[in-house]
This record gives sequence, C-alpha cells and structure tokens, in this order.
Amino acid sequence: MKTVIIGLMAATAMMACAPAWAQSKEIAVIVKTANSNFWQNVNNGAQAAIEHLPDYTMTFQGPAAESNVADQVNMVDNAINRRVAGIVLAPSDPDALIPSVKKAWENAIPVVLIDSGLSEDGTKYYQSFLSTDNKTAGELCAKEMIERMGNEGKVAIMSYVPGVGSEIGRVGGFTDYIKANSDIEIVGPLYSQSLMATALNQTVDTLAANPDLNGIFGANEPTAAGMGRAIEQAGRAGQLTAIGFDGNQDLQDFVRDGTLDGIAVQGSFQMGDLGVQTVAKIIAGEEVDKFIDTGVVFVTKDNIDAPEAQNVLY
Repeated sequence: MKTVIIGLMAATAMMACAPAWAQSKEIAVIVKTANSNFWQNVNNGAQAAIEHLPDYTMTFQGPAAESNVADQVNMVDNAINRRVAGIVLAPSDPDALIPSVKKAWENAIPVVLIDSGLSEDGTKYYQSFLSTDNKTAGELCAKEMIERMGNEGKVAIMSYVPGVGSEIGRVGGFTDYIKANSDIEIVGPLYSQSLMATALNQTVDTLAANPDLNGIFGANEPTAAGMGRAIEQAGRAGQLTAIGFDGNQDLQDFVRDGTLDGIAVQGSFQMGDLGVQTVAKIIAGEEVDKFIDTGVVFVTKDNIDAPEAQNVLY
C-alpha cells in the first residue's frame, strides 16, 4: 500500500501573512504514540484518504509512549527539516508543541491538529483542528453514569496524562457534570500516563481502598482497558457502574460480557480520513473550518452490533 504523509491546514486571517505553502509531496502524520489501536485506526483512515491523493505520500509516526513528549517534538522538527507538504499532528502536550508548530507556520508548512489542541498561544499557527468535542463527550459519560448508578454514591475517575487538551476537556466535562447534577462523591482523578498496566494497578488499589465504590470511569483506551481487567480480577464485574472511553477489541469484549456498562467511542478513523482530506483542501488553496467535530458514539451491549457502533469500533 502506498504510504502517504498528510498535513492539515485551514484558512485564517494570519495565513495572509505567511508565505506560500511548501511544495513537497510528503505529508507527515504524527500522533501521540504508535503503540495503540486507536492511533493505528487513525493511520487506517489516513491511508484510506491518501489513496485518493496520488500526487502525495504519507509517513506515520508516534513515540513509544504518550508521555514521551520530547520524542514527539523531535518528530515534528524533523518533518519540518524535511520540508514536508503538511503535518497532521495529535499533540501530546498543549504547550510543548507550540514552538514546533510555530516553526512549521514560519516555514509555510500547514499543520492540522487532531484529537488534542494547543494552548491559546498556539492557535494562530495551525490551520484546522479535528477532534471529538471532548467536553461534550465527558458530559455524555457523566450523564450515562448518573442514569445507571443514581444521584448519590461514590465514583472514581481513572484518567491518563494530566494537562493534555483532550484530558482537560474530557475529564473536566465529566467532573463538572457530576458536580452540577448529583450528590456523587468523586475519588481521584488518578493518572495512568496512558499505560494499561499502571491503570490496572491503580484500579486494583482504588477498589481495595473504596469497597463502597458505586461507579468508575476510564477516560481513554489503555486506562479503560486496565480498569476493566482490574474489575474482573477483583470480582467486581456487574457490581458497580463502569464506563470507558474508546473502542478497541478489549473494550468491546468488556461491554459484551458486562464488565463495562458502556464505552464512548471517538471517530478515530474519521480523524485520519478527514485529516488527510482537509490537508489536501488547504494545499489546494481552499478554505476549511478552524474546528471540525469528528463525533462520539456511546456503545452499550444493546447497540454494539448496530451500524452506528460498528462504524466507529476498531
């Protein structure tokens, strides 16, 4: 299969001050980690889109772990030095990637963000941002939690990397909705650094320290997977309301066997697919929206085989 590097860009007033876009034929897709089914599904979407762009090639990269922010910065800087046509970037840190994205802008290399954003100081340097509306998604998970466990009790939040844009919106949306709409006590959040084994150990400890726990929320793929395994090991499946985020095979199995009551699944394939399409439009001189919502579907045992769920599961 042809490899394609894809960069995303959107028209902004600032672009009038920037030089013409670089003329390389490589589009670089740089994600938080290559070691995740979620990000590999982003790659699948990018590959599907690049098949319709015969004039371009794509490279796909990500650090060994989401916490390896310095490695991701180096990947972006190296792509700029190669004079790629564009960059599709899922920033692991909202501040650390700003200098690199600014450098890309200064070198006429369009950047489209996916999944997580940058701090406000970086807004003018990228052209489009494709993502789940993470605040809304977090609120959805909180609403589903309250409907299942009631307005009282205790819920633990198992989060991933503190300060990442998606985490701020997702966990913030969940927490704010719980506080505003119930009398539920919140435990945590605990941060797994997006490592399944860490999430498993943290969940085991949390369950042991809180035998009266009524609910638990795992805020991304590796965290929810570790959480689900810990619930099984503790013999607590079906005894508390458990909601996860993302939709790999492990999480689907946990939904089917009742370990998890539901999972909020992002359009990871769509992020890659639409990201590539957006970059192509920018390079062609078309205007694109500054923010593009790629959506989320709440998947339960009742709808897991329905088309709406199958279209986002991976």
